[in-house]
Amino acid sequence: MALPLDCTLGETCFIEDYVDADPTFAQHDYTCGLKSRDGHQGTDIALLSQNEIDRGVTVRAAAAGTVQAVRDGVADEPYTAEVAARIKGQECGNAVRIAHGNGYQTLYCHLKRGSLSVTRGERVEAGAPLGQVGMSGQSNFAHLHFTLLRDAETIDPFNAGASQTCGADSGSLWLETPDYARAGLFTAGFSTSVPRLTHVQSGAARRETARPDHDIVLYGFAFHSEDGDQMAFSASGPEGEIFSQTQTIEDGMAQLFRASGRRAPDGGWPAGGYTGHVTLLRDGVILARRHATIRVE
Repeated sequence: MALPLDCTLGETCFIEDYVDADPTFAQHDYTCGLKSRDGHQGTDIALLSQNEIDRGVTVRAAAAGTVQAVRDGVADEPYTAEVAARIKGQECGNAVRIAHGNGYQTLYCHLKRGSLSVTRGERVEAGAPLGQVGMSGQSNFAHLHFTLLRDAETIDPFNAGASQTCGADSGSLWLETPDYARAGLFTAGFSTSVPRLTHVQSGAARRETARPDHDIVLYGFAFHSEDGDQMAFSASGPEGEIFSQTQTIEDGMAQLFRASGRRAPDGGWPAGGYTGHVTLLRDGVILARRHATIRVE
């Protein structure tokens, strides 16, 4: 299969999550690493920001086949409890499913509303445009959720012969298998002071709101970083960017966090929403990116 997205891995997109290879309540990706979620049934390829939805990033057929099903009309919006009730049964959002023969199917989820360019029964070749990346369904960031199925069973395209077992090199179904790096980001968040590691780990450091006179601090919590990796921070508010900084990780370790921020200006921060992005890089290649929000009231 070909990469089903018009982007360059490590530059304009990255793999956020892989198929969960652990049948228990734990989660592991196909290498036994941490890049999955319990019960995750696909590969999430994420864009760098929600702004890319407006620009338009094309989703393409990973292989030739016949379109079995399409769904459009689901709004592109952050997934909340209210949204969950409204779209029950449509968690995949706007979607396309393609049959490829021999029981194989591919499923493309969270497409942008109104962007679908194929119809049921249509024959498509590998690379044919299907629609654009969105944030419809059960999604809180701009990404494509891509699932490979065989006779209704999820197959991990990175480990096709042993999708429920990690660490077994049973063969890839990609034409060019994307590189894997075990480092990533658990989370990113805003706080009003530089937090302690224990509070970052527990989630107690995260702040949803701040006063105008509070300092604004953005932190990133990483795993399996290596010496020389970099963590880049940027934050913007109602009046534009408030800070941007890149820090080099001198001593990589299994878990660490870094933070960047800015003291409250004279007169305080303008009221409104603030967004931050934390990016983990290695030799200029994006390994992971997380976003966070805070509201000044």
